[in-house]
Amino acid sequence: MPVEFLGIAATHDGSETSPRSGAAFDKEYTLRLARAHEDHDWDRVLFAYGSGSPDPAPTAAYIASRLDRLQILLAHRPNVSYPTFAAKTFATLDQISEGRLTVHFITGGNDHEQGREGDTLTKDERYARTREYIRIVKKIWTTHEPFDHEGEHYRFHDFVSDVFPVQQPRPNVSFGGSSPAAYAAGGAEADVYCLWGEPLAKTAEQIETVKAAAKAAGRTDVPRIQVAFRPIIAPTEELAWEKAHRTVGAIKARKEKGETITKRHNGQAQPQAATPQNVGSQRLIAIAEAGERYDRALWTPTAAATGGAGNSNALVGTPETVAQALLDYYDLGVDILSARGYDLLGDAIDFGRHVIPIVREEVAKRDAKRDAERAARGTQTLTAVNR
Repeated sequence: MPVEFLGIAATHDGSETSPRSGAAFDKEYTLRLARAHEDHDWDRVLFAYGSGSPDPAPTAAYIASRLDRLQILLAHRPNVSYPTFAAKTFATLDQISEGRLTVHFITGGNDHEQGREGDTLTKDERYARTREYIRIVKKIWTTHEPFDHEGEHYRFHDFVSDVFPVQQPRPNVSFGGSSPAAYAAGGAEADVYCLWGEPLAKTAEQIETVKAAAKAAGRTDVPRIQVAFRPIIAPTEELAWEKAHRTVGAIKARKEKGETITKRHNGQAQPQAATPQNVGSQRLIAIAEAGERYDRALWTPTAAATGGAGNSNALVGTPETVAQALLDYYDLGVDILSARGYDLLGDAIDFGRHVIPIVREEVAKRDAKRDAERAARGTQTLTAVNR
């Protein structure tokens, strides 16, 4: 199966290791970072959402109108707009990007962050709302006759959109989360299910849970799986580990100074909390408490230093080591690999130059071997039938 790489479409140069150098929306930097991804063979970038952050939809439109190939993953929280409005926004953006849009729906794992924009629902209520919201958006994208909707969270009458996506029948829907409610909602509605980087055994368990949720929802297909990491690479193993320890030191130094560190929860930018409410972050903390190193290259002190702040487990080593670690996840059934460094621009370039080519080459070899084996089995079956 093909492999895809997802990067980040940040609007400024700040990260957990260093404060931003300019405004929250640095137009030149935003374009420079996106262009670096396109020029270095990334497939897609995530436009994250936060209550006080630059709006990701016009930012995505700005990038889409200036780049030719790079695909867009647009994060969206259902509490901020009615689904009829959102569906038109997404369809318009798919038109601007000429069919390069995927929408990542965020339910919200932090009550305080949700409340900043007036969202007072409980977590389970938010998941029910997200599920209803996604179904409405899908229907608007694919329905050319007016229709009514009477649901638990949304009611409208005689609605039909006059703008439709380029992609047919519709753009893909992305979703993430590690709670039972998340698995149920995403298993039912997602085309892509997003996970944070955990040890291989735990990732395999989550994949099976997603598959079971899809089956329980009556689906005959299953979502594609995406897993996110923070790669820390260098020319030698020794240099990579030195870089890793410097990175954690920089994160801790910022915390000691009382600086605000921003995390991204399933595409959502928000301030770091002392005790995370979302299950995904709780899992990362528990994994970090159980050990620092797992499998080939997974390293947890970056997650521990940020309090399980979103995508925060690292893969440490040479480009070859990190590529092989990513291939271990590919062999589990992960075909979308999300990666974001701490020097956003420099790390995007280095990862694209040194890691992505190795992974793509090895995936091509695996695919060729599988196709050859399948052809051989077909020949054997035909021979047996003809005897």
